[in-house]
Amino acid sequence: MCGICGWIDFDRDLGTPDARRELAVMTATMANRGPDDEGTWIDGPAALGHRRLAIIDIQGGRQPMTHQEDGRPALVLVYTGEAYNYRELRQRLADLGHRFDTSSDTEVVLRAHREWGHRDPRSAVSELNGMFAYALWDTAKRELLLIRDRLGIKPLYYYPTEHGVLFGSEPKAILANSLAERVMDAGGLRRSLCYFADPYSTVFCGMHEVRPGHIVRVTREGIQEVNYWQLTDSGHTDDVPTTVRRVRELLEDIIQRQLIADVPLCTLLSGGLDSSAMTALAARFSDERIRSFALDFVGYTDNFTPGPGRTTPDGPYVRDVAKFVGTDHADITLSADELMDPNVQAATLHARDLPLTMGDLDSSLYLLFRAIRQHSTVALSGEAADELFGGYRFFNDPARVQADMFPWPEISNGIALQSLDPGLVEKLDFPDYLDEQYHGALREVPALTGPASADPHEHRMRQICYLFLTRYLPPLLDRKDRLSMAFGLEVRVPFCDHRLVEYVFGTPWAHKTFDGREKSLLRAATADLLPLSVVQRVKSAYPAIQDRTYDRMLRTRFTALLNDRNVAVAPLLSVDGSRALLNTTDNLEGMEYILALQNFLANYNISIKV
Repeated sequence: MCGICGWIDFDRDLGTPDARRELAVMTATMANRGPDDEGTWIDGPAALGHRRLAIIDIQGGRQPMTHQEDGRPALVLVYTGEAYNYRELRQRLADLGHRFDTSSDTEVVLRAHREWGHRDPRSAVSELNGMFAYALWDTAKRELLLIRDRLGIKPLYYYPTEHGVLFGSEPKAILANSLAERVMDAGGLRRSLCYFADPYSTVFCGMHEVRPGHIVRVTREGIQEVNYWQLTDSGHTDDVPTTVRRVRELLEDIIQRQLIADVPLCTLLSGGLDSSAMTALAARFSDERIRSFALDFVGYTDNFTPGPGRTTPDGPYVRDVAKFVGTDHADITLSADELMDPNVQAATLHARDLPLTMGDLDSSLYLLFRAIRQHSTVALSGEAADELFGGYRFFNDPARVQADMFPWPEISNGIALQSLDPGLVEKLDFPDYLDEQYHGALREVPALTGPASADPHEHRMRQICYLFLTRYLPPLLDRKDRLSMAFGLEVRVPFCDHRLVEYVFGTPWAHKTFDGREKSLLRAATADLLPLSVVQRVKSAYPAIQDRTYDRMLRTRFTALLNDRNVAVAPLLSVDGSRALLNTTDNLEGMEYILALQNFLANYNISIKV
């Protein structure tokens, strides 16, 4: 796992001292993502930067990496991520005559493009199983390819310029270049207030994400985007027992692949079905005793109050799994003071490059990863299992399922909207935006075929599953990547393996709920690995602090902001609406957003143009 960035300018030689300095600054912004090494490559119109987090082939695998022909670089690669099938691909390439200089997966990706991608890059990238984002420069064609994994696990952004493009693993790399404007328009504000992915825009004017499963080609003639993967209908015909067996087979293969690392590895354990099954499989296939880590808060279990989505504390279940599986376990226990530390909150926002905040959920995850990084360099996470197997309660809420809108309740930060200037809210036109985003997503859903195609409920649940995988999941993957890579911690997500996603997505909803519960297929496939308490446990969301000290500290900080009319966010606010937040109870996310937006505007020196 690493950080990449670069600059292509077809009308300029980027080997000048000024251009070299700009590339160095861009590359330096990725230092947290790659603390182990740094490299740049510049030739004519192309300048590539790389920061390395060494996971496989610690001594080799330096980047940028070149493929030489006739004594000159023909292909130049900057790569971040992991290709979990690199050993098989390496053998296939060796059988075709390739000779390797390193044992890294980076060189396998480079040579795969030379062998299979010289006519169509989709032929090369389709061979990869993993999480990745990379840039490949062809010196003869003078062509840049920007490529992102199928589910969008690893981030990659680009910013078209008059004569080329800027790109980076994170927006901050692009913003470090003087060609990039630091502007946020109405679209950016809308994006920052919504809890779903908009694959066609970012919060920064002129900046784009490489969409999951897509390749962006940059030449002198312009920029083109093509997809190499998308969710499709499989016409699933396996019965339930066969489906359960296939899910188990896939999970066993996935976990074994994702245990490969030349550095210390652990699992993130919450005591839920997803992380527990993953941890149990990791313990079964690991050559060493697996380390596991869990998040806790001071006094959380003893004083736990059930609420919507959080019916039980994690602690007792975490201990059951750790004992049953035999992990080397540790809890990371946090306090309200730690979560409200201004330095922690500022660092969390800087890591995310977004004013969109999940409040204490973000800062607690940031601190969890900081603590884990002292012991491990790689962590396995259960992220994406709920979206894939139908774990959220909204999947089984008839009102949510039947509504002509995204099925999760937190579509936008409505509480924060109440604190914004009414004229601004009118310009943002949220009703039309939400409707456009929702129906645009529905137009992408592959048609249902096979025996289930005649069932209207199956048809609707196919849409719901697609929305969760393509609009709800991406922000969660991005959040986990940014907050973990802030410390150079590589988080792997086994449930995002595209083979598993393709298979389960094509499975009828009736199979996914065959026992009348959420995540029926996953539970049946892994029940023998787990303590009964976890098998029977109802899903409980990521823990949020329940210490009222956090609430009081947040209100104090928000009040101070409202009393300072010189803050950057002041022109966007309704004074009456903002002060009304202080007189309501369920208002934390509104105050957290306004504080985050202020931090974002001030620290990034962002101009608002609405």
